[in-house]
Amino acid sequence: MSKLEIALFPCLSDNYGLLIHDPQSGKTAAIDTPDADEITRQCEARNWGLTDIWNTHHHWDHTGGNLALKEKYGVNITGPNMIEGRIPGLDIGVGEADIFQFGHHDVKVWHTPGHTKDHIVYYVPDAEAIFVGDTLFAMGCGRLFEGTPLQMFESLKKLASLPPETKVYCAHEYTVSNGEFAITVESENPALRAALGDAKTKRTKAVPTIPTTISKELETNPFMRAETPEILGQIRAAKDNF
Repeated sequence: MSKLEIALFPCLSDNYGLLIHDPQSGKTAAIDTPDADEITRQCEARNWGLTDIWNTHHHWDHTGGNLALKEKYGVNITGPNMIEGRIPGLDIGVGEADIFQFGHHDVKVWHTPGHTKDHIVYYVPDAEAIFVGDTLFAMGCGRLFEGTPLQMFESLKKLASLPPETKVYCAHEYTVSNGEFAITVESENPALRAALGDAKTKRTKAVPTIPTTISKELETNPFMRAETPEILGQIRAAKDNF
């Protein structure tokens, strides 16, 4: 079985585009579509033909390129089945505990509400990688636009159950600002201080801070470390006003 290749690249002001490619089958999936033109350029630069789109949730900076890419490549669009009509061009609706094939690789779907009601993530065990959209960020989590602290708490606990070496691909470059807030919550956490310093160094060189890992988030992320939904809610409210 061929090893999956993952490409990450900046889009819009602070989004990341993500492509996952299976050399054996020739399949290439875009995880969300923040910028159809940039996704096309990245595919062409690698000589990858886009075959699939996997949407994590309905927000425009995650689905805005769906229809243009579908028209250009004839892709199959997979996305959350929770609320009808939210995902432009949706072909296959998926939800909690669904598994589908990408070439010969399993892709597991988890429902992770909190940021939105419909949010899902895609876990690819063979690649030791999970694509989390706006549920989890390096040293942060998504703003609770539609969900509750309890929902986000339970969603993050799902992610915490993954093998510690699992690579976490989130959809935005928020790491430095998240880390600066996290320090106000856990000022004496040495792992957090080290992670923030590393992130600042990378960003001065325009190097992505993504992917992170489950183990790193368990050490540094105040939302992953929250002991109750109430504490998570308090931290999230403070972050919203930071």
